[in-house]
Amino acid sequence: MDDLNSEFKVVKTEGDSRDGQTKCPKCGATDISLNPKTGKLRCNFCRHEFEPEKVEGLVTDIENLKGTVIGSGAQSIEDDSESIITLKCSSCGAEVVIDTSEVTQARCHWCRNTLSINQKVPNGAVPDIVLPFKLKKEEARQKIEEFVGKRKFYAHPAFRREFTTENIMGVYLPYMVVDINGHSDLIGEGEHQTRRYTVKHGDHETTYYDADLYHVERDFDITIEGLTIESSVDKLKNDSQKTNNIINSIMPFDIENGVKWDANYLRGYTSEKRDTNIEQLSGLVEAQAKDIARFQANDTLGHYDRGVCWQSESMHIKGQQWKAAYLPVWLYSYMQKKGAKKGLLHYVAVNARTNETMGSVPIHIPKLAFISFLIEVACFFTGNYVNEIFDTDYGWITLIGGVGYYIYIYNKYRNTGARHYHEKETKASTKNMIQKDDFIKHRHGLTNSRITGANNTSISSKNNVLGNLGDMIK
Repeated sequence: MDDLNSEFKVVKTEGDSRDGQTKCPKCGATDISLNPKTGKLRCNFCRHEFEPEKVEGLVTDIENLKGTVIGSGAQSIEDDSESIITLKCSSCGAEVVIDTSEVTQARCHWCRNTLSINQKVPNGAVPDIVLPFKLKKEEARQKIEEFVGKRKFYAHPAFRREFTTENIMGVYLPYMVVDINGHSDLIGEGEHQTRRYTVKHGDHETTYYDADLYHVERDFDITIEGLTIESSVDKLKNDSQKTNNIINSIMPFDIENGVKWDANYLRGYTSEKRDTNIEQLSGLVEAQAKDIARFQANDTLGHYDRGVCWQSESMHIKGQQWKAAYLPVWLYSYMQKKGAKKGLLHYVAVNARTNETMGSVPIHIPKLAFISFLIEVACFFTGNYVNEIFDTDYGWITLIGGVGYYIYIYNKYRNTGARHYHEKETKASTKNMIQKDDFIKHRHGLTNSRITGANNTSISSKNNVLGNLGDMIK
């Protein structure tokens, strides 16, 4: 796909905004801003509020989507496009220069008329849709303070001294939103447990399982709506010095409430430009679509209580639609300094639509290690007491107490495993399901509680960047 824009059906999503301006329908003023309480645009001159426009022209009947459709804001970024552009004021004719890598709106310095880039520019600065901020700053501050407040005991002393929510930022982050009309074909084997029993071998017991083995196939059509992918290289790549997964974990957003792009939504907030193209994200989208299909099939696998091992998985995408989107996040960041080494960047992020909050708090490791050691000592004596009182050798199990406590607290503060569960949280539906379940044989004396290679509840993408993007960010 050397020329993606020529191979795709491009839908013009910017509408008919003239001179890149939005005007108040009541008085004609261009000084417009968002009222986060109502989600409407408000004229700052006459205070009239009006409904935001919905995006027109994009496919809404995903079940019948064919080929590849993209919004004009999702077109490939041109290498030679400039971030510095000139806007001509339609009121007085003055020219205003802005840097689209930082802002997409300006005010004429002569007549104070508001100038906006509502007309598309081919550099990734302007999306197809925007999801306006719904959560106010004070509410976001409270969410962040509550999150950090539950983690202050082991927080690093420097962090506790410097923590303040005064400097949180409202940011529109770039995403690609993908709708898919596909067909999934899964082939593998599943097991149903028929018996569970234990056999003594001297002083030890071994648990065994009997199970019936089946050949399993699932063939079905699937529609996926609003699969959301981060379209910033910085947020996609795995960086040990940043907690990028925190941003991912506050999804999903209520994409269905997205409206047509209008630069007035950015007033009072910052934004980040998209810097990836469709061909760089298509591998990740396909992998996540397969994950979603695999989990959709689980609704038909209740009989296989020992799991299913899919040996062949195919996803045929009959139609797909891509939209570039700006989605709202309240963001607190903190750089944990580590001597002369590069610091560790921590985030606490709040989804400005759903209030979902996740973050990473710097840990005072010596304090955590010391208390974990005390717990381990207490567990040691408890284990010896259990052995003496109950005449058993299993008291050693208590020794996992200190280690387990350390791991639990570390995970609670750092949340390194937090992520968006795209396989469960993305809207999807299936139809024309064809099921095939053929008995193969009885199995006896199995030692595993699950079928070998069970993967029907596993994901393949793991939210990692796939395909060409992997080479791009090395």
